[in-house]
Parts: sequence; structure tokens; C-alpha cells
Amino acid sequence: MTAAQRYNGVITWFQKNMPVAESELSYGSPYELLVAVILSAQCTDKRVNMVTPALFKAFPTAQKMAEAEVDEIYEYIKSISYPNNKAKNLKGMAVMLTEKFKGKVPSDIDTLQELPGVGKKTANVVASIVYKKPVIAVDTHVFRVSRRIGLAKSTSKTPLEVELQLEKNIPEELRATAHHWLILHGRYICVARAPKCDECGLTEWCKYHASLQ
Repeated sequence: MTAAQRYNGVITWFQKNMPVAESELSYGSPYELLVAVILSAQCTDKRVNMVTPALFKAFPTAQKMAEAEVDEIYEYIKSISYPNNKAKNLKGMAVMLTEKFKGKVPSDIDTLQELPGVGKKTANVVASIVYKKPVIAVDTHVFRVSRRIGLAKSTSKTPLEVELQLEKNIPEELRATAHHWLILHGRYICVARAPKCDECGLTEWCKYHASLQ
């Protein structure tokens, strides 16, 4: 099977079976999405969604968060992984967003990464969701699923390597959605320790499944 055939099969299946694929994070504005994505690093969306309602009520804008003390922010997110670092990053992000960008979340990937707590993955997520940028954020699920199915080489060692392969083979207009296809598939079907191959619709194009036969 060629790479083109594998990609075509996988994309066609997702288009038919998961036509709507969106972030499971709860947010009401670009600022809220940015905060939620920063919090979601090495933490589940479910846990993030449990703390953000109170956090957003207390700090509804970047300016309000910028005016808060780190300790105040920490109290709202202490059940999240790495709360100390994330509280500092949220404070720093809010200050920069307010002072340098007048409270508006930047659309440029590189500019987004100037904000404290924002790496390439977070920047890609925000840019693809808010600004429909044709980029694919590679988190642990996307990294694992792409290598396991064969959309990326199994020898790929970094998220950037996987990102470049996915963006080379997935049409621009589908990339934002494809990011969510792969995340949701990895979260519920192609899980880390025991992938649920008997429930998977992609076995026909999957290198891992073929290796089991």
C-alpha cells in the first residue's frame, strides 16, 4: 500500500464516520481557548473543563488575569497538573497579551509562541481553531496514532517530524479537522496500551493491525 492510498483511505473513512470533529475543551473566546490549551498540557480535557468555569468567571479577560497575583490564579487551577508553572505562565501570558497585543490573541504561529506557556503545539491548536490556519498540532495522541497507523514513519522521533509528514499529505482545508480526528481516535479507540482494534474502522489501512495478522 502506498502512502497516498493509506492517507486517502483514512481521510475518506473519517470524513464519512466523523464529519464533525472539534476540540473537547470548553471555551467561549480566543482568550479562553488559549488559557484552556495551556492548562491541557499533560492533563486531560475533562479535568481542564472542571476548573475553567470558575477560572473564567474570576478572570473573564486577559487584563483581569494580568492584574491577578500568581497565587490567586493557582488557587483556581491547583487540581491541574503542574499548577505552579501553569499559574506563572498564565499570569505572564495575560500580561504580554494585554500590554503587547491589546488583549487580542495573535494569529501568527511564531508570534503566539512568544507568549509564556505557549509552545508549537499550543500555538498550532489555537491558530487552527480560531484562525483556521492549515496546521496540525501534534500532541501525544496524534504522535502515537500517526506512527501506529503508518501516516508517519515509525522512526519519527519528534512531534515536528510527524507534523511535517502529516501536513505534506493532508490537504490544507482538512488539516484543522484532521488534528481532531486523530486526537479523538487516539483518546477513545487507538489508546496507548491496548488499542481497541476490534472497534476500529481504520484496520484496513493500519500498519500496526497488519503486523498482528
